[in-house]
Amino acid sequence: MRRHIIPALILSGSLPTFADGPADNNPTTVRRVPPPGIEVPEVERMELEAVLATLQGEIRALRRQLKVQPHRLSLLPDIEIFSKAVAYALRYREFQKPNEFKIARAHLERGRERARQLAAGETPWLTQTGLVVRGFRSQIDGSVQPYGLVIPESYSFEGARKHRLDFWFHGRGERTVELGFLHQRLTNRGPFAPADTIVLHPFARYSNGNKFAGEIDCLEALEHAKQFYRIDPERILVRGFSMGGAACWNFAVHYADRWCAANPGAGYSETPEFLRTFQGETLTPTWYQRKLWHMHDCTDWAVNLAQLPTVAYSGEIDRQKQAADIMAVAMKKEGLTLRHIIGSKTAHKIHPDSKIEIEERLDAIAARGRDTVPTTVRFTTWTLRYNRMHWITVDQLAEHWSRARIEARIEGASRVVVETAENIKAFTLHMPAGSCPLDPTVPPLLVIEKSVLRAPPVFSDRSWTAHCRKEKGGWVVSSEPAPGKGLVKRHRLQGPIDDAFLDSFVMVTPTGEAWHKAVGDWCDAEFKHATAQWRQQFRGDARVKTDAEISEQDIAKHNLVLWGDPGSNRLLKSIAAELPIKWTRDTITVGAQTFPSESHALILIFPNPRNPERYVVLNSGFTYREYDYLNNARQVSKLPDWAVVDLTSPPTTQVPGAIPAAGFFTEIWGLAPPSR
Repeated sequence: MRRHIIPALILSGSLPTFADGPADNNPTTVRRVPPPGIEVPEVERMELEAVLATLQGEIRALRRQLKVQPHRLSLLPDIEIFSKAVAYALRYREFQKPNEFKIARAHLERGRERARQLAAGETPWLTQTGLVVRGFRSQIDGSVQPYGLVIPESYSFEGARKHRLDFWFHGRGERTVELGFLHQRLTNRGPFAPADTIVLHPFARYSNGNKFAGEIDCLEALEHAKQFYRIDPERILVRGFSMGGAACWNFAVHYADRWCAANPGAGYSETPEFLRTFQGETLTPTWYQRKLWHMHDCTDWAVNLAQLPTVAYSGEIDRQKQAADIMAVAMKKEGLTLRHIIGSKTAHKIHPDSKIEIEERLDAIAARGRDTVPTTVRFTTWTLRYNRMHWITVDQLAEHWSRARIEARIEGASRVVVETAENIKAFTLHMPAGSCPLDPTVPPLLVIEKSVLRAPPVFSDRSWTAHCRKEKGGWVVSSEPAPGKGLVKRHRLQGPIDDAFLDSFVMVTPTGEAWHKAVGDWCDAEFKHATAQWRQQFRGDARVKTDAEISEQDIAKHNLVLWGDPGSNRLLKSIAAELPIKWTRDTITVGAQTFPSESHALILIFPNPRNPERYVVLNSGFTYREYDYLNNARQVSKLPDWAVVDLTSPPTTQVPGAIPAAGFFTEIWGLAPPSR
């Protein structure tokens, strides 16, 4: 994240790289990320391609051999990660240094060794301590993604004892794609490897600050690791430095109830102030981009750290100390005081004395473990994507991207008080079996703001659930969670456009002719841009089918990204009448606004009318573009739920074209009044 070469980034799991200088504030001269690699000598290429082809053949043979053995077949990603790393490096010119040819050969040989072992029914890497690399198949795009582990020598594969696990989120490394990541994870334990602790190093889809697909990658890696290693769910810590520190702040505030502790170091914790102070960038966001900053501006979620012990670190003379400083201010407003360890006279690295203090504090927190049913819960959210804090789940908001706040406490043996439920229309209180501290012999009393209600009883298994809904007369307890069925924004179906790419999706290309050539050409170019950038930035090959190939199973399983207009894409034509924005041969109509179809296109996210449990997206991949790759703080959503694109202004490194109109749908997926 610094313009200098920073040796400390090696500690954070990333190779040093040049990044984020003043030159990176010019959107007309954007350098490529990842940077183009070196040419591969022909002899070297031929040798690598030959061994790669052999490994790929062995993988195909294993797939056939293990077809009737699903458990062993699921181990193929542990081999495919090596094949993919070398294939991508060769195909996309991603070798950065000559010594990486040797690394590639070692990866291929390791992949072949695992292939031979799996074919013989052996899996020695599953019982290996020390440095281990694993792989899983992502639900998002079906790609194989790697992660690294440090398995302590004290781990017994025969025992029953569960172990603490620390996430370590890596720093920015523009040159560290799969090839380098695997090498690091096979040769470097990282800056922290606490005794008797499993350390999980997620690849997190490369260099995105562990946001979007990078976020889901971390969660999937954890779930994959849980299948093979005994992980104590009450002692999982999130940690990172530099870009990894930024990732840690986001995981801390968005999922505060899942972790035992958080340890963010340096990085950034919000977008606008960081870019102004660190990057020296003049910001001119639109009104909807300001709203979307709430997604990843951790300062807006600071109260959630009341539920999560947090130990921040900064070097005293590190400009990225700004991240913890601004979080300390935000936390102070919530009555919280940040534990901020500062390395004396230290720039962008971890001071040795600070390292000792950090470990002592985190060890003490981990020894106690996570509080699974705290007496008091204070929770802020801005979107139903992040809707849970311990025993509270927010089911429905009054308005997305305005602050929602709920504060509740358990009083005595039979009373629960919800002091405030700001900007919330429905929520659920739930304590699973064995965890409810309320007296099962006394009907609980539930106080919500000014409403006093009789709540459902506590069951004999010590579980308790109360669904609460706000009506005109006040709060009521209902038998089912809101919002029920119908077009209502709900968890994982609330937008904005980028939300569709946090789950399984398919790009759907048109087989017909567009109504207007300019629109057809733009859609084709943007489709190619979206798939290329998905591969380049999120390190997977997007699933692609034509509109004629989409099956009922696809509609049931995937978010569908429809490219084209209603004249060219048959699926878009079949649902066009059910969308709140009308697109005809002549006009695009948004409420009282109209735009000529010959020179405009529509971008949109909406529940699929053919399957309202999944999205349809029109004409968009993830919404930040090349300019934003140059600083991780810029990698945030750039478009809301819908946008009209003026094709007379060509795409740039920041936008797909001029945006004369854009906005968010209402909580019932309808058009809202124009905003500014």
